[in-house]
Amino acid sequence: MTFAILNGKLIERNQAKMDIEDRGYQFGDGVYEVIRVYNGKMFTLQEHLERFERSTKSIGVSLPYTMDQLKSLLLELVEKNNLRLGIIYMQITRGVAPRNHAFPEENVEPTLVAYTREMPRPKDELQTGVKTILTEDIRWLRCDIKSLNLLGNILAKQKAVEHGCFEAIQHRGQNVTEGSSSNIFMVKNGIVITHESNHMILKGITKDVILGLCSASGIPVNERAFTLKELAEADEVFLSSTVAEVMPIIEVEGKVVGNGEPGPITRKIQELFVNEIEKQCGAL
Repeated sequence: MTFAILNGKLIERNQAKMDIEDRGYQFGDGVYEVIRVYNGKMFTLQEHLERFERSTKSIGVSLPYTMDQLKSLLLELVEKNNLRLGIIYMQITRGVAPRNHAFPEENVEPTLVAYTREMPRPKDELQTGVKTILTEDIRWLRCDIKSLNLLGNILAKQKAVEHGCFEAIQHRGQNVTEGSSSNIFMVKNGIVITHESNHMILKGITKDVILGLCSASGIPVNERAFTLKELAEADEVFLSSTVAEVMPIIEVEGKVVGNGEPGPITRKIQELFVNEIEKQCGAL
């Protein structure tokens, strides 16, 4: 038996039902988070909750729980499901109301849902690296909000799958933004370059951890937009996400990156990242 959270209550997962007029279902009117769990412990929990709160404020949804209440609920969910290695998915919508594009009346309560899923680390890919394709970024201009509106991301990811690739690297014109479900980094002459965290990309939690680790270990970083031409000439390329961690990219749009193997700076950052996981959650 597995459990889920529905509006602050822990219930059997098969009893967690959504109303057909929930605005998340009809409009994608909500936000979400995915939190990694290692050894039964949530990694970067505080940072995920803070981003969740920022996202709710950005779309005008009033979060009906304090951070401490959310932490307690998620801890109970992990323990009740005996989750050792996997993820927590959590979302909140504006709630249930008759279908109307405008916000519903103030007495409509938001709908909070969370559940867990077992998910192994992608160990093989982390060692060998992955292939990617390029695709035009067709999403809206508030990508900093972790919105339920993911159709653009889905179409990009499906394009990657159809081409036998792990990820689609998105770009607006000549400037690289991010992956369909990841942040993108390139390395040139020993410098790590990644798009600045603004409205054009999601401010990734894993990305921020990586930037902190680079700063602490003397790896130079430049947060700025970079072009497709720069990407094609990069010494190393990698992506980051909650699930994929620090993932080497060995091919972009059929062109081999470097010598076709994960590069030394990517390997160093992987090592630093694993150390950070083990510091927070115990040995992997």
